[in-house]
Amino acid sequence: MADVKTSVSNTAKSTSKSSSSKSSNTMMMNLIIVVICIAVAHLIFHLVFSTQFLDAEKHKAKNLMGTMYQGGWVVPILISTMLVMISFVIERAATIFKSRGKIGNAEFIKKVQFHLSSKNIDAAMSECDKQAGSVGNVMKAGLKTYKEMASNTTLDTEQKIASIKKEVEETTSLELPMMEKNLVFLATITSAATLLGLFGTVMGMIRAFAAMANAGAPDANALAAGISEALVNTALGIGTSFIAMLAYNFFTTIIDNVTYGIDESGFTLEQSFKANFK
Repeated sequence: MADVKTSVSNTAKSTSKSSSSKSSNTMMMNLIIVVICIAVAHLIFHLVFSTQFLDAEKHKAKNLMGTMYQGGWVVPILISTMLVMISFVIERAATIFKSRGKIGNAEFIKKVQFHLSSKNIDAAMSECDKQAGSVGNVMKAGLKTYKEMASNTTLDTEQKIASIKKEVEETTSLELPMMEKNLVFLATITSAATLLGLFGTVMGMIRAFAAMANAGAPDANALAAGISEALVNTALGIGTSFIAMLAYNFFTTIIDNVTYGIDESGFTLEQSFKANFK
């Protein structure tokens, strides 16, 4: 008995260390992505945008990139934010679309129900492999316990159903965090990008009015140019925020749908076991 407890304890410690190591690796990878995005943004700002002018003094912008360069030091921060957003949109899209699986939840669960009604558990498990998503993974884990409980003669029906339910919950707790990971970046950028854009606008307006005051006489053209340059920050910030918000809502909708499919899978297993093994 002591050996069993020691084994369980060692397994728990090993799992905890593995989880901690994986979390640390993920944080390091995210940090590297952010640093690379900041470096690329500054290179674009200083090596590309700074060349888009008609004069050597960089007063007359050749195009929008030149105008953005005149927006000041906030622009590379906004570009960094945009690049980070794009990076995590691509990363989350790859993970979440894979988790969604190859077969729709309703069709998949209907096929599993059909096989379970005829007590063909192996066929139901093969359907999980075809689904190849989070719902299929949870269902397959539940079906393995389902198969074990079907041949178990020591536990009563309620205990068997509780074992199946526990297995489904444990597998769900592993699947959902994988889908929700890094969404916090998109949620943060949704708010932060707009505020950064407004901050850049305010800084640009301050510079524009200061230039007019130093000139000693009102200059409508200088004021209009200053406002135009300042609003570039707002446009970049709002545009980044808008895309981040759309991506975040789109991904959370898919995750909610997968979560619903997982819940329905657990319910299907419980009801099927009650009907087939009373």
